[in-house]
Amino acid sequence: MEPTTVLEEIEMAMEAAIEHMGVEFGGVRTGKASPALVENVTIDVKSYGSKMKLRELAVITTPEPRQIMIQPYDATTVDDIDRGIREAQLGFNPVNEGKALRLPIPELTEERRQEMVKRVKTISEDTKVRLRTCRKEGMDKGKKMKNENVLTEDSLRDFEAEVQEITNKYVKAVDEATAAKEADVMTV
Repeated sequence: MEPTTVLEEIEMAMEAAIEHMGVEFGGVRTGKASPALVENVTIDVKSYGSKMKLRELAVITTPEPRQIMIQPYDATTVDDIDRGIREAQLGFNPVNEGKALRLPIPELTEERRQEMVKRVKTISEDTKVRLRTCRKEGMDKGKKMKNENVLTEDSLRDFEAEVQEITNKYVKAVDEATAAKEADVMTV
């Protein structure tokens, strides 16, 4: 095991955590309609006998700034999608038009915006936990390499400093993305 390879693995794992956070942030409501608000809702499709993500069942568009249009590939799944969105408790009331659903996006109240900010902070903290886990794994691999005489005492210290530097870089990125998303949510 080479130290540079381990550092690359750590960086890739941290990058994946940041990407996941971005996907999670996409599902947090701001004041405008976005397909990301509903695309990951799990729908129990009775006729198929399975659970699927909404994005696998329908085309999701935003014809207007305050409206999401859901057009299922199979019109028989409209009622399942309607029920799934209501059960997800996203605060939307779908309007069933037979072959499609319209989701009017209500204006966010100050209280609801505060709830969204809390959700953003929770996602942010979960991402930081993932980053710390990656750092710990890196530190453990460094100690293992020292025990296998791949690293000396000094090079272990340097390796651990590099791991911490990478971690600090990604924690800063999380903080910046969180601040930007909070500002977006709180903007009326």
